[in-house]
Amino acid sequence: MDGPLGGVTPAVIAIEQSADMDSLGETIRVFACRLGYDRFVLYTAPLSGNGPEAGIIDHLLWVEGDWFSGSKLDPKTYLARCPVNRHVLETDRPFFWTKTGEPGLDNYRVGHPSGPGLHGLQVPVYGPVGLVGAMSFGGLAIDSTIEAQLALTLVAVAAFNSAQRFSAPITPAAAMPRLSDRELEVMRWIASGRRQTDVALLLDLSERTVENHLRRIRNRLSAASTAQAVQLLVRAGELEP
Repeated sequence: MDGPLGGVTPAVIAIEQSADMDSLGETIRVFACRLGYDRFVLYTAPLSGNGPEAGIIDHLLWVEGDWFSGSKLDPKTYLARCPVNRHVLETDRPFFWTKTGEPGLDNYRVGHPSGPGLHGLQVPVYGPVGLVGAMSFGGLAIDSTIEAQLALTLVAVAAFNSAQRFSAPITPAAAMPRLSDRELEVMRWIASGRRQTDVALLLDLSERTVENHLRRIRNRLSAASTAQAVQLLVRAGELEP
Protein backbone atom coordinates (compact mmCIF):
# COMPACT_ATOMS: atom_id res chain seq x y z
CA MET A 1 0.00 0.00 0.00
CA ASP A 2 1.37 3.41 -1.02
CA GLY A 3 0.99 6.70 0.86
CA PRO A 4 0.97 7.41 4.63
CA LEU A 5 -0.94 4.24 5.50
CA GLY A 6 1.65 2.10 3.72
CA GLY A 7 4.26 2.44 6.44
CA VAL A 8 2.09 2.92 9.51
CA THR A 9 1.90 -0.73 10.60
CA PRO A 10 5.68 -1.22 11.05
CA ALA A 11 5.87 2.22 12.70
CA VAL A 12 3.17 1.33 15.25
CA ILE A 13 4.80 -2.03 15.94
CA ALA A 14 8.16 -0.32 16.47
CA ILE A 15 6.55 2.22 18.84
CA GLU A 16 4.89 -0.51 20.87
CA GLN A 17 8.19 -2.41 21.07
CA SER A 18 10.21 0.70 22.02
CA ALA A 19 12.45 0.29 25.05
CA ASP A 20 12.51 3.98 26.00
CA MET A 21 11.41 7.48 24.95
CA ASP A 22 14.51 7.93 22.76
CA SER A 23 13.67 4.97 20.54
CA LEU A 24 9.97 5.88 20.53
CA GLY A 25 10.78 9.43 19.48
CA GLU A 26 13.11 8.30 16.72
CA THR A 27 10.43 6.05 15.21
CA ILE A 28 7.84 8.85 15.24
CA ARG A 29 10.36 11.35 13.89
CA VAL A 30 11.25 9.17 10.90
CA PHE A 31 7.64 8.34 10.07
CA ALA A 32 6.13 11.81 10.59
CA CYS A 33 8.91 13.85 8.97
CA ARG A 34 8.21 12.34 5.57
CA LEU A 35 4.68 13.74 5.94
CA GLY A 36 6.02 17.20 6.75
CA TYR A 37 5.71 17.07 10.55
CA ASP A 38 8.79 17.98 12.61
CA ARG A 39 7.27 19.13 15.95
CA PHE A 40 5.65 16.90 18.54
CA VAL A 41 3.82 17.26 21.86
CA LEU A 42 2.51 14.36 23.93
CA TYR A 43 0.74 14.90 27.25
CA THR A 44 -1.64 13.40 29.77
CA ALA A 45 -4.88 15.21 30.59
CA PRO A 46 -6.47 15.66 34.02
CA LEU A 47 -9.19 13.17 34.86
CA SER A 48 -12.25 13.83 32.67
CA GLY A 49 -15.10 15.58 34.40
CA ASN A 50 -13.11 17.51 36.99
CA GLY A 51 -14.08 20.78 35.35
CA PRO A 52 -12.05 23.67 33.91
CA GLU A 53 -10.30 24.26 37.22
CA ALA A 54 -8.43 20.99 36.64
CA GLY A 55 -6.62 22.56 33.67
CA ILE A 56 -5.86 21.11 30.26
CA ILE A 57 -2.49 19.41 30.70
CA ASP A 58 -1.61 17.17 33.62
CA HIS A 59 1.86 15.91 32.64
CA LEU A 60 4.07 16.58 29.61
CA LEU A 61 5.43 13.28 28.33
CA TRP A 62 7.36 14.55 25.30
CA VAL A 63 7.97 17.91 23.61
CA GLU A 64 10.17 18.32 20.55
CA GLY A 65 10.59 21.00 17.91
CA ASP A 66 10.22 24.75 17.56
CA TRP A 67 6.86 25.38 19.22
CA PHE A 68 7.71 28.31 21.47
CA SER A 69 9.79 30.81 19.44
CA GLY A 70 9.71 34.21 21.15
CA SER A 71 7.56 33.02 24.05
CA LYS A 72 8.66 33.74 27.61
CA LEU A 73 6.27 31.15 29.05
CA ASP A 74 7.39 27.70 30.17
CA PRO A 75 6.23 24.92 27.79
CA LYS A 76 3.45 23.59 30.05
CA THR A 77 1.94 27.05 30.60
CA TYR A 78 2.23 27.88 26.90
CA LEU A 79 0.52 24.66 25.87
CA ALA A 80 -2.16 24.95 28.56
CA ARG A 81 -3.15 28.36 27.18
CA CYS A 82 -3.08 27.22 23.57
CA PRO A 83 -6.60 27.21 22.01
CA VAL A 84 -5.71 24.04 20.09
CA ASN A 85 -5.30 22.09 23.33
CA ARG A 86 -8.47 23.59 24.76
CA HIS A 87 -10.36 22.47 21.66
CA VAL A 88 -9.55 18.87 22.64
CA LEU A 89 -12.20 19.29 25.36
CA GLU A 90 -14.82 20.09 22.72
CA THR A 91 -14.35 17.11 20.39
CA ASP A 92 -13.58 13.41 20.48
CA ARG A 93 -12.05 13.33 17.00
CA PRO A 94 -8.63 14.29 15.60
CA PHE A 95 -8.57 17.73 13.97
CA PHE A 96 -6.26 19.88 11.88
CA TRP A 97 -5.30 23.41 12.90
CA THR A 98 -3.30 26.43 11.71
CA LYS A 99 -1.39 29.06 13.70
CA THR A 100 -0.43 32.43 12.21
CA GLY A 101 0.90 35.71 13.61
CA GLU A 102 3.85 36.82 15.70
CA PRO A 103 4.73 35.31 19.12
CA GLY A 104 2.34 36.71 21.69
CA LEU A 105 -0.14 37.63 18.94
CA ASP A 106 -0.85 34.10 17.74
CA ASN A 107 -4.03 33.44 15.80
CA TYR A 108 -5.30 29.86 15.80
CA ARG A 109 -7.81 28.33 13.42
CA VAL A 110 -9.25 24.83 13.65
CA GLY A 111 -9.97 23.26 10.29
CA HIS A 112 -8.23 22.11 7.14
CA PRO A 113 -4.78 23.78 6.89
CA SER A 114 -4.38 26.47 4.25
CA GLY A 115 -2.13 29.44 3.59
CA PRO A 116 1.08 30.38 5.42
CA GLY A 117 1.73 29.55 9.05
CA LEU A 118 2.36 26.58 11.28
CA HIS A 119 -0.06 23.73 10.64
CA GLY A 120 -0.76 20.58 12.57
CA LEU A 121 -2.92 17.69 13.67
CA GLN A 122 -4.21 17.21 17.21
CA VAL A 123 -5.21 13.69 18.30
CA PRO A 124 -7.23 13.20 21.52
CA VAL A 125 -6.54 9.87 23.25
CA TYR A 126 -9.22 8.09 25.26
CA GLY A 127 -9.03 5.39 27.94
CA PRO A 128 -11.35 3.68 30.46
CA VAL A 129 -12.11 7.00 32.18
CA GLY A 130 -12.58 9.17 29.09
CA LEU A 131 -10.02 11.66 27.78
CA VAL A 132 -6.58 10.67 29.10
CA GLY A 133 -4.30 12.77 26.91
CA ALA A 134 -3.49 14.06 23.45
CA MET A 135 -0.73 14.30 20.89
CA SER A 136 0.05 17.20 18.54
CA PHE A 137 2.00 16.97 15.29
CA GLY A 138 3.13 20.25 13.69
CA GLY A 139 4.99 21.48 10.63
CA LEU A 140 5.17 24.24 8.04
CA ALA A 141 4.22 22.10 5.01
CA ILE A 142 2.23 19.05 6.13
CA ASP A 143 0.32 16.23 4.51
CA SER A 144 -3.27 16.91 5.56
CA THR A 145 -4.99 14.11 3.67
CA ILE A 146 -7.41 11.74 5.39
CA GLU A 147 -4.80 9.00 4.95
CA ALA A 148 -2.23 11.05 6.88
CA GLN A 149 -4.78 11.78 9.59
CA LEU A 150 -5.63 8.10 10.00
CA ALA A 151 -1.97 7.07 10.04
CA LEU A 152 -0.94 9.69 12.61
CA THR A 153 -3.93 8.86 14.81
CA LEU A 154 -2.71 5.27 15.04
CA VAL A 155 0.81 6.53 15.77
CA ALA A 156 -0.46 8.94 18.46
CA VAL A 157 -2.43 6.29 20.37
CA ALA A 158 0.50 3.84 20.26
CA ALA A 159 2.91 6.60 21.36
CA PHE A 160 0.70 7.63 24.27
CA ASN A 161 0.35 4.08 25.56
CA SER A 162 4.08 3.41 25.28
CA ALA A 163 5.03 6.73 26.89
CA GLN A 164 2.71 5.93 29.79
CA ARG A 165 4.48 2.62 30.16
CA PHE A 166 7.85 4.36 30.37
CA SER A 167 6.70 6.95 32.91
CA ALA A 168 5.04 4.34 35.11
CA PRO A 169 5.98 0.74 34.25
CA ILE A 170 3.20 -1.80 34.59
CA THR A 171 3.58 -3.56 37.91
CA PRO A 172 2.53 -7.23 38.27
CA ALA A 173 -0.53 -7.64 40.47
CA ALA A 174 1.52 -9.44 43.11
CA ALA A 175 3.93 -6.50 43.33
CA MET A 176 1.31 -3.74 43.06
CA PRO A 177 1.27 -1.56 46.19
CA ARG A 178 -1.83 -2.41 48.21
CA LEU A 179 -4.42 0.32 48.45
CA SER A 180 -6.70 0.63 51.44
CA ASP A 181 -10.38 -0.28 51.12
CA ARG A 182 -11.22 3.42 51.19
CA GLU A 183 -8.68 4.24 48.47
CA LEU A 184 -10.03 1.46 46.25
CA GLU A 185 -13.56 2.73 46.88
CA VAL A 186 -12.54 6.20 45.77
CA MET A 187 -10.87 4.81 42.66
CA ARG A 188 -13.89 2.68 41.75
CA TRP A 189 -16.11 5.76 41.74
CA ILE A 190 -13.52 7.76 39.81
CA ALA A 191 -13.16 4.94 37.26
CA SER A 192 -16.94 4.99 36.78
CA GLY A 193 -16.65 8.57 35.54
CA ARG A 194 -17.70 10.42 38.71
CA ARG A 195 -16.16 13.80 39.46
CA GLN A 196 -14.24 14.42 42.67
CA THR A 197 -17.14 16.50 43.99
CA ASP A 198 -19.54 13.60 43.34
CA VAL A 199 -17.24 11.10 45.07
CA ALA A 200 -17.01 13.37 48.09
CA LEU A 201 -20.82 13.47 48.40
CA LEU A 202 -21.23 9.73 47.81
CA LEU A 203 -18.67 8.80 50.47
CA ASP A 204 -19.51 11.63 52.87
CA LEU A 205 -16.02 13.08 52.59
CA SER A 206 -14.69 16.56 51.95
CA GLU A 207 -13.39 17.35 48.48
CA ARG A 208 -9.99 17.99 50.02
CA THR A 209 -9.96 14.47 51.52
CA VAL A 210 -10.79 12.93 48.13
CA GLU A 211 -8.08 15.04 46.53
CA ASN A 212 -5.58 13.85 49.15
CA HIS A 213 -6.56 10.21 48.57
CA LEU A 214 -5.97 10.61 44.83
CA ARG A 215 -2.60 12.29 45.33
CA ARG A 216 -1.42 9.49 47.65
CA ILE A 217 -2.64 6.84 45.22
CA ARG A 218 -0.77 8.47 42.31
CA ASN A 219 2.40 8.64 44.39
CA ARG A 220 2.16 5.03 45.54
CA LEU A 221 1.58 3.76 42.02
CA SER A 222 4.15 6.15 40.48
CA ALA A 223 1.40 7.31 38.13
CA ALA A 224 1.71 10.55 36.19
CA SER A 225 -2.05 11.19 36.42
CA THR A 226 -5.19 9.87 38.07
CA ALA A 227 -6.29 8.45 34.72
CA GLN A 228 -3.03 6.53 34.49
CA ALA A 229 -3.52 5.24 38.04
CA VAL A 230 -6.91 3.88 36.98
CA GLN A 231 -5.32 2.17 33.97
CA LEU A 232 -2.64 0.57 36.14
CA LEU A 233 -5.23 -0.75 38.59
CA VAL A 234 -7.39 -2.09 35.76
CA ARG A 235 -4.41 -3.92 34.24
CA ALA A 236 -3.51 -5.35 37.65
CA GLY A 237 -7.06 -6.64 38.14
CA GLU A 238 -7.78 -4.31 41.05
CA LEU A 239 -10.56 -2.51 39.18
CA GLU A 240 -13.12 -3.65 36.62
CA PRO A 241 -12.44 -2.26 33.11
